[in-house]
Amino acid sequence: MKLRNSTRTLILLAALVPMLTGCIGAVAVGAGAGALIYADRRQAETIMTDEGIEIRAGNRISERFGDRAHVNVTTYNRMALLTGEVPDAAAKAEVEKIVSGIANIKSITNELQVGTVSTLSNRSNDTYITSKVKARFIDAGKFSAVHVKVVTENGVVYLLGFVTQGESAAAVEIARTTAGVQKVVRVFEVITDAEARRVDPQPATAAGKPAAKPAP
Repeated sequence: MKLRNSTRTLILLAALVPMLTGCIGAVAVGAGAGALIYADRRQAETIMTDEGIEIRAGNRISERFGDRAHVNVTTYNRMALLTGEVPDAAAKAEVEKIVSGIANIKSITNELQVGTVSTLSNRSNDTYITSKVKARFIDAGKFSAVHVKVVTENGVVYLLGFVTQGESAAAVEIARTTAGVQKVVRVFEVITDAEARRVDPQPATAAGKPAAKPAP
């Protein structure tokens, strides 16, 4: 029962994240945000670059298409994932061109669908699925949930991050078996176990200092 309550609490908290985006600036300096950045396998400057790409891309796409398209730009290590709906193939290509023109972009995965813009109900359900997947990552305890970014669009779950082969397989299996998930798409950068140990934060020693990282 305690585990189920924990999962429900995490789902509710995660569902609130989109409502709090306007407060990110005020919260980002908090200890919680600092801890998440510390646990992330990306460098701090890369995290900031990714966020900047998402903001600039979102603004440019909105200026061009307004309500005629629903496009999410998710960036991890300067690799952009495009999801959502656009009115036609020409718009799909134009969105990709807009994003490719933003500085620091390394690659683009264009998963935009041609069709009707999704409803608020659809998007709410996608947010709920994302929350369930993240909560199940934490409950399973097979890897750090911080290392995997989850994006859901129309029931399709996209997974991004720096992960090992074992972490990738575990994340896909958990996401695939989550209720409501129609399909799982990997957008991972796979690294070796040695690389993961090298980039992961090291546990503090008894003296409070980080333990020395193993030699490559």
